[in-house]
Amino acid sequence: MNIDDFNKLTEELGEDHIGTSADNPIRKDAFLLSDSEKIEAIQVDVENILNTLGMDLRDDSLKGTPKRVAKMFVSEIFGGLNPKKKPKASTFENKYKYGEMLVEKNITLYSTCEHHLLPIVGKAHIAYISNGTVVGLSKMNRIVDYFAKRPQVQERLTIQIVKELQAVLNSEDVACIIDAKHLCVNSRGIRDIDSSTVTSEFGGKFKNAETKREFLDYIKLNIEDKHI
Repeated sequence: MNIDDFNKLTEELGEDHIGTSADNPIRKDAFLLSDSEKIEAIQVDVENILNTLGMDLRDDSLKGTPKRVAKMFVSEIFGGLNPKKKPKASTFENKYKYGEMLVEKNITLYSTCEHHLLPIVGKAHIAYISNGTVVGLSKMNRIVDYFAKRPQVQERLTIQIVKELQAVLNSEDVACIIDAKHLCVNSRGIRDIDSSTVTSEFGGKFKNAETKREFLDYIKLNIEDKHI
């Protein structure tokens, strides 16, 4: 695809949030460079962006910005791209035979929209029904954080969280709902500061209307089944 075709495709997509896969589009050579090498390269790129915008990088307030941004990209907000940072989610036998739904709600979520590299801020709500094993509560928060720390699409993020917990628990009975604000909508473009985006993924027993409604009642989201 040449640059003219690429520009035409971009114009056709416009502001639409397009997700192409349940996996993040990561190249096979993504981890050939060390974190320090990536920081050095990104630092130069950020310097070029700021210089192009006309900023004076000799100013005390700006001289450290390229390195700060590069370190933040690699070590913090996009740290979830590195598989070495994937949290270990140990499971335990459900010795107390708890057979009802377990819900972890209001998990704070910070991510980045991959279309404009602006923040996504919201809450994730997770539930599962044990089939003999349980997972530590904090591990669910860590799984959310790991997959959120990438350039993301909210739909993909929701699916990834469910698939990971299904693999950890060896059970299909997992659900996730995310309610988040996208600053690419709130602070630019249409600039609608009140809107938020709700996505959901239901597996196993959570596809049953009654179980789904129980989950929604727990998290107090007044959403009709037909919408999710």
